[in-house]
Parts: sequence; structure tokens; C-alpha cells
Amino acid sequence: MLSTKSSCNRLKQLGSIKFILFLLVSGGLFSVSSCDNNYTPKPRGYFRIALPEKKYVLLDSIYPYSFEYPATAVITNDPLSPQEKNWINIEMPAFHGRIHISYKPLSDKKSLATYTEDTRTLALKHMSKSSGIRQIAINDPKRRVYGLVYEINGLGAASPYQFYLTDSTSHFMRGSLYFDVIPNNDSLAPVIDFVKTDIQHLFETINWK
Repeated sequence: MLSTKSSCNRLKQLGSIKFILFLLVSGGLFSVSSCDNNYTPKPRGYFRIALPEKKYVLLDSIYPYSFEYPATAVITNDPLSPQEKNWINIEMPAFHGRIHISYKPLSDKKSLATYTEDTRTLALKHMSKSSGIRQIAINDPKRRVYGLVYEINGLGAASPYQFYLTDSTSHFMRGSLYFDVIPNNDSLAPVIDFVKTDIQHLFETINWK
């Protein structure tokens, strides 16, 4: 019976076919994998995602708000809430994702408090799958745009980015980012960062009617 070390040395000297014959003749049995004791696992890799050029178009029609959205996106009505005429999806076919936009008119300060608390509750539902939630305030008195962003970190968070915007008197908008894939925010990180700049552009261009 040959030792593993001596057989590994013989493997380096003989071709693969000759080495197999050598094993059969010698009767030596050992694990070939043991010849390579310095194996280092390769890090997980992800497919490269092609990101489109940044171009925006204006959404300005029947809705009580207007803003600019990516030219590669498509605006659709929310199929799950057909009675809500001002709820839309900003569909992003290239990324298999969407920014869901819901809207409510404000009647008083009580309704504002209710909607902001509802938004917070919905964002915190992702806490169990997240490694933390970062909150970013939006405050633009000149344009009457106020709000809060929930940046949800963690590999398994189904919605990595949520927000609400309001003028504090008449309008309230909530937004959430979703993808039609199993959540893995490591592989989606370039897309999430790309779409976050589009959402930031929405913040900068929104106007109330």
C-alpha cells in the first residue's frame, strides 16, 4: 500500500491515464483530493448587471402630483387597488422591479399622523429580515416637501427602500421599492444603489397640484 504523499508525488510525474493504471497495478487506494491540501474556496460571484443611462421624463397628467421618473420605466395603475386612481407603479422591466406609489389626500393633522404611523409600521415589518433601518429626513420648505426615508439594510429584506412625502396640509404620498426575485441584497446592491438615485431625483422634482 502506497502512502498518500508518495502517490501524490507519483501523480505529478505520470500522466492521468498512466497514473490510473499505476493505481490498479499497485493496489493503492487513496483520496485524490488529498493531493491538494491548499485549496482555497473562491468567493461567491454574481452576474454583471448592465445599468442604463440616466434619463428622465415628466409624469404630469391627471394625478394630484408630478415628478420626473426614469425614461426606461413604465407607469402603470396599481392592479391590487383599482379603486385608488392615484396609486401607481413605476415599473422597471430591466430590473424586474417597481417603485410602488400610493397617495392619500389629507383632511386634517390627525390623518397626517395616521398615515405617517402606518408608513412606519409597514417599514418596521421588515425588521426581522434586516440588519438595521436607517432613517433619513426630507425637509424642503421652499417646495413644501417633507418626509422620511427608511433605508432597510440586510440580505433578506423584501423592500430595501421605503419613504413618504407630504406638504403637511393636503397631500400624502408613500413609496416602496420591490423586486420580483428572491431577496438577496448582496447581488442586487448595484441595482438598489442605481434606483435609489432615481428615487432621490423624484424627491427633487416632485410638485403638488
